[in-house]
Amino acid sequence: MRVIYLIRHSEGLKNKNDILNTDSLQLMNEKNPLSVNGEERAKKMADIEELENIDVVISSNYVRAIATAKYIASKNDISLNIVESFGERKFGINSWDELPDNFEKRQINEIDLKTGDGESRREVAERMNYSLNKVLEECYQDRIAIVSHATAITFLLMKLGEYKDEGLYFKNNLVISKDFSWGAPDIFKLTFNNKELIDITHIPLDF
Repeated sequence: MRVIYLIRHSEGLKNKNDILNTDSLQLMNEKNPLSVNGEERAKKMADIEELENIDVVISSNYVRAIATAKYIASKNDISLNIVESFGERKFGINSWDELPDNFEKRQINEIDLKTGDGESRREVAERMNYSLNKVLEECYQDRIAIVSHATAITFLLMKLGEYKDEGLYFKNNLVISKDFSWGAPDIFKLTFNNKELIDITHIPLDF
């Protein structure tokens, strides 16, 4: 069996106004660092038994993902690999005020909804799924950790499973309920028989 841990990065800096930045919204999002609490939580997560004996650590190119992944890599004494295609959904707008009303709900229900020149749910899911399959093809190790982002992981899980009124299911087992609230960090365990996905489990963190 092979295991891939899909991990949402730890807590980012919440008040982005604390950083004077003239970059585009996309670059600001990519550069947003972990908060002090986020650094502490990422370090605690790297110490849990579930993440022992990791063979490969992969992170998106976002600063907060790299900052989270570095603790897992250090704990397992391995290198950190950065793969841009595991990044967060690109919104394609210049300000968060440009998001349409009820965007959070609509992005779940409308697979081709886009803002500006950003990505749709379908495009993010296909990008993430392609990247996941590439890892399965190119990495022969048994235990892999991938640090990504909440929306990108959600869209991938929706593609891999089935989204119903109660929440997200995989093979008729509820993975996350509809009222699921992401933690920072948060972990999903994907178990494969060779390249066949056979189970998805949410790994709760008790800190």
